[in-house]
Amino acid sequence: MAVAILTKTDQQIQQDVMAELKWDARLQPNEIGVIVKNGVVTLTGWVDSYLKKWSAEEAVLHVAGVKAVANEIEVKLPSERTDLDIAEAAANALEWDAALPPGKVKVAVSKGWVTLQGDVEWKFQKEDAERVVRRLLGVKGVTNLINVVPRATPSDLKRKIEDAIVRTAQADASRITVEVHGTKAILRGTVRSWAEKHEAERAAWSAPGITEVENLIMIEV
Repeated sequence: MAVAILTKTDQQIQQDVMAELKWDARLQPNEIGVIVKNGVVTLTGWVDSYLKKWSAEEAVLHVAGVKAVANEIEVKLPSERTDLDIAEAAANALEWDAALPPGKVKVAVSKGWVTLQGDVEWKFQKEDAERVVRRLLGVKGVTNLINVVPRATPSDLKRKIEDAIVRTAQADASRITVEVHGTKAILRGTVRSWAEKHEAERAAWSAPGITEVENLIMIEV
């Protein structure tokens, strides 16, 4: 028997987003405003750390019915920290991170904004470097220019991505197609939620050597 899929109204999505923000222990719901139009959520307000801004966006994208997020939250620090202090803290944090090869990631800081550069072998290492830095006190934003060095042929990458999507329980592999051009993966097809779309993209990024993912998967609600 077919199961009917109900489409959420913008008001319902707004209520669910506000509930999700309230549920997240990292956030104070009264700091953040939520506007929804045609399934696209706009976040407003201000928070006292870049981590909170990023956490709010992450929480919203897990809500069913959300098609995209425009994150207009401002970061206002209770007290300023010098760029030198932030740069030293970032360099130490990267050095202590066991997932990162020593000396591969360089840091530059300007007015609280951190820029990361260098070469790594895996996408998760690039993500981990950014994750480590954005938690630091005084950081207002992060630009991640780290390169992922390719180490496999396009056919190998396509097979690895397809296998990874099949293994995951979050995405229906039969509805997703994979193309690889050089080190770029292109995903097409349809899924039932943003979580499935995100999981397919995560699987693509997990392939060693992938430096770009174009996620053209459509959400059918």
